[in-house]
Order: sequence, then structure tokens, then C-alpha cells
Amino acid sequence: MALAAPRRELSPVGNDNLVPGRDEVLARYRRLREISKQHHHEVLGYISGDAILRQARRLGLAQGKTLILDDMDEMNYVCDLAIHTAPAGRSRAIDRYARSARHAASSDEALVLEAMRKARFSILAVERRHETAGLVATDLFRRTEVWVVDIGLESSMPDGGIIATRLFTPERFAMTAGVQVPFDLGTLEHLNAELPNSLRDIDMTTLVDDRRFAEVIYRVALANGVMDRVRYQDLPDDA
Repeated sequence: MALAAPRRELSPVGNDNLVPGRDEVLARYRRLREISKQHHHEVLGYISGDAILRQARRLGLAQGKTLILDDMDEMNYVCDLAIHTAPAGRSRAIDRYARSARHAASSDEALVLEAMRKARFSILAVERRHETAGLVATDLFRRTEVWVVDIGLESSMPDGGIIATRLFTPERFAMTAGVQVPFDLGTLEHLNAELPNSLRDIDMTTLVDDRRFAEVIYRVALANGVMDRVRYQDLPDDA
């Protein structure tokens, strides 16, 4: 498997003259991020302990009923998959939570929840800093350009850097759903070795949407010490 060369397409990055200023974008980002954190906390109540353990075992983070963690942040990868994916024939936790949630249709809470339900796993190559806030990146598998607002990534990801993450888009800009994996040629080599045979010959858009693709990336990254390179931090109030 090889990463496709970027192909420019119409994207939400265009029409930057209509984008508000940095302070307004970041204020909106903070608001939506806090709502997404609340949804994330509440959706965990729709996941059984057994489901968490099953997913942890698939990532090499549990043996039997015992979690084996070098860093508590490793649970972010377990929770991402338990929330946003499910085996064929089973419902996702995010959808079960959405069916029971009661938010006004026009509220930011409803807006963010629907965007989270449509979150997509992506491999992003950073093109440049966005003129207002965040990054402009290329989704390498879908060959589309994306405006991503994430202050941690804006301050730490170099132009040309590649990262695997799950994105949701509640505004003109996209946001990360909470996990990031630095992606390099070493990761790609290990990924090729770990991919199930059934995923090796399918097209890239289908591959990146398959729940097992993200699972393999997380498992490879965790086995190779991803937490040595990733640290999660909250957005400072004065950013």
C-alpha cells in the first residue's frame, strides 16, 4: 500500500475572505470543543466494561480482564474505537447515545453531536498554517483539502508532517475527535505487515473508512511507543 499523491479538489478552505478573525474562530472553537468533551463523557456511559476490554485486547492493551497500560492516555485510542466504530450488525455507541439525547435541533449541542456521528478517520499531511487559525492539510486518502482548527497541532505539527486522526466538522473548520498518531514511513511499513488480507487490495477511500484500518494504525502505533511522541493538552484560555 502506498499513500496517494495529493489531488486538489474543491474544499472548505476556499473563500478565506469570508472567514472571521482569529479571536472569533478560537472562541467558537472553544465553545464547540467544550460541548464535544461533554458528549464524549456522556457517551462513555453507553459502552460496557466488557466492550472496553475487548477493544483494549485488540490493541494489545489488555490480557484477559486486566488492562496493561504504560500511560493512561493510551485509553484514548480504546475509547475512540469503542465510541465511533462497531462490528458489522452492531450499533455504535455514538449512535445509541444520540438516540437518547435531548437537544434542541438548532442548538450547538445538536450540531456538535451530529458532526461527531459523521466523524471520519483521516491521514492528513500538513500543507501550511491557515491564515486565521489552525492548519490547512490534505486528506491523503480522499485527496481533499481540509481546514483543521486545533491549537495543539497548530503549535506542534511542522509543514509536511503527517498525522492520523479522526475529524468531525461542526463548522467550516474541522476538529479532531481526540486522538492523534504521528505517521511516518516506519508506521507505513508496519501497517502493511499488519493489515488483514481482506483489506490489502481495496481502494484507499474504502480502506480508510473501514473500522479495522484505524484499529491497525492504533495497534501499530501503541506497540511502537506512540505515547513517547504524543501528549494531549487543553487549549489555554489566552490562546
